[in-house]
Order: sequence, then structure tokens, then C-alpha cells
Amino acid sequence: MEKLKAAQAAQRRNIESKAHPGETYEQTAARLRQDNENKARAARDKPSKSDMRKPPKGDEQLDFFVPALYDVGTKDSRSIMDVAVFRLSKKDKRAGETIRYEMSDGYVEVKAGPDGMASVWDYDIVLMLVSHLTESMNLYREGKCEKPGRTFRPHVSEILKFCRKGDGGKQADEIVAALDRLKGTTIKNVRNRTAAKSGRAMLEVEAEGLLNSYRVISYTDSGKVASVEIEAPNWLYREVTTGKRPDVLTVHPDYFLIDPGIGRFVYRLARRAAGKRQAKWAFQTIYDRSGSSGTFKEFCRILRRIIKSNEIPEYLLKEEQGQIGPILVMRHRDATLDSSDDSIDDEPTEIETDQK
Repeated sequence: MEKLKAAQAAQRRNIESKAHPGETYEQTAARLRQDNENKARAARDKPSKSDMRKPPKGDEQLDFFVPALYDVGTKDSRSIMDVAVFRLSKKDKRAGETIRYEMSDGYVEVKAGPDGMASVWDYDIVLMLVSHLTESMNLYREGKCEKPGRTFRPHVSEILKFCRKGDGGKQADEIVAALDRLKGTTIKNVRNRTAAKSGRAMLEVEAEGLLNSYRVISYTDSGKVASVEIEAPNWLYREVTTGKRPDVLTVHPDYFLIDPGIGRFVYRLARRAAGKRQAKWAFQTIYDRSGSSGTFKEFCRILRRIIKSNEIPEYLLKEEQGQIGPILVMRHRDATLDSSDDSIDDEPTEIETDQK
């Protein structure tokens, strides 16, 4: 009882010390309560940090490039696009590490070299390579040019412009480091097959890097990059240049402005799973397929922030509860609902979990 009285007395002295001239104790206490409520409300309403970085000055997409997502691996293994073949963290280089994804008919391993695992931002260079090959093949099929080779020779400024980054010396140095990581990151695809003629069970193992090789020439006096030469890996070149139509998905230009790696992975997932409609994935499955080295709790915190910011291009994101835990609803912003649908809370077009 004495402690309570002492605390109340101390609180009263604190309020009295903050009184304005002519203000009663009750008026002071009410004013302080209102100030605290206003501060709390301002903290709640304060805009969260944007998940989209600002485009560089003079930013314009090059007309002859078509940003594209590509399905890494064979065409009958399209689900590999549902896993991260790169790290999503900017800080954790994950040099020498291996990420393994268990699939319904085998597994996929992402192995990092000594320079570190390629990041989702490094992968922008692969997207540019895919876009270049795709556009060149379209012209070739129309009889307007020769069939493109595996070697791609972009200018550094073209790479930076495509990735919507500022043009500067540091950026050019980062491109060389990104090429090191892309070349050193290997994707190993292991699949169980059935031989067409004999019907015998077969195990197919295929492993290649995200890039085959690269060559960079710089001026020794200034260090400025003069030219870049990138050779596409066999799997990428083969699948873009053979067949009537490569398995390519167009990317919204603002994809390159998405800042968090998890946000980029969610966009890729939505682009692959939802397309122009709607899809639902369990938080746990997204975490498992992201290859994240952080905790599931931290992953969910970032994912919920991304959902709240509602800035991911093309898609509306929403969380709902399911029997297996929290679910991410990914719905294309231009998707139309039929007369029986009132909201995206209805049955999804696709639900993905690890229970296959």
C-alpha cells in the first residue's frame, strides 16, 4: 500500500511540474494524456519505409529490350521457377553454401562459389541476357537477322540502364563482382524419369552455372570499363533458341525497383503462379522455397510489411488464415471477378503447399 501511495505521489509531482501557468492539475493531466495519444497515433500512421527504390535520374527503359523472367531448367521442370536460384539477402554472401529444394520428382541444388552466391539483383544480368536472346530469336524467325550466338556484348551503360541503376564507376565495379558470383553459382537439377521405350526408372542429373563465362576490358589509367562480353550457359541458350516458342514470362519494368529480395521473390512467384488471375501459397511454403537463411518469424515480418505497403507491381497481396497457417493471396490488379465472386477471399485459382 505504501509503495502504491509513493508511486501515485511521484506521478502527481511529475504532472504538476509540467503544468502551464494558470493550468489546474486536472487540465495538465488531460493535456498530457492527449499528447501521448497523439504521439501514439502519429507513430501508427507514420508511413513505413517504401519497398520500391526511386528510379535513377533520366531513367528510361530501352525499347529494344523486353524484360523477362525465365524458367531455369528444362521446360518440363517449369516448377523450378517457384524456387530461388539465388540468395535474397544483400548482406549475407553465402560463399561456398548449398541450398537444396526438395521437389515432387527429385530436387534442385543451388551451389555457391568462393566469391559468394549470386543474388536476386545479380540475376538482373541474366534477365537482360534472356531478353536479348528472345528478341534476337524473334527477329531471326521473321527472317530479319541471323541466328544469335551464345556471346552477348552489352555496354556497361546498357546493363545499368536495363537494371534501372545509376551510371557510375562504383556501379560498373559492382557489375564485375556480380558476374563473378553468377559464373560461380551452379544449379544442379536432379529428376526421376521413366524411359519411354523400356519403362525403366531413370535418374537425370544436370548442372550448369547461371553464366558460362565473361570477359571485361577496362582502361588501366582510369579503371573505366571499356567492354563486356558474356557467354550464355548451354541450358539458357538451348531453351531460348530451340523450339517455336521459349518459355519466357514478361516482367513489369518496376520489378527492377523492388528493393527487398523477398519482395522480388514474391513478385516472381506471383508472376509464375497467378499470372493474370489469382493464386494462394502458404507462408511456410514461400519461406521454404525462398532459400532464406533467416528465421521463419523474421521472414513473415518482412512479408507482412510488403503486403501492407501494397507496392509490388501488377499484384495485390493479402494475408488470410488457412488450416496450414497463414496464406498469401496474390491477385493480379487487372483480374476480373465473375458474378459469383465478391472478393479474393473466395476459393483460389491455385494453392501451393509442400504437401504434394
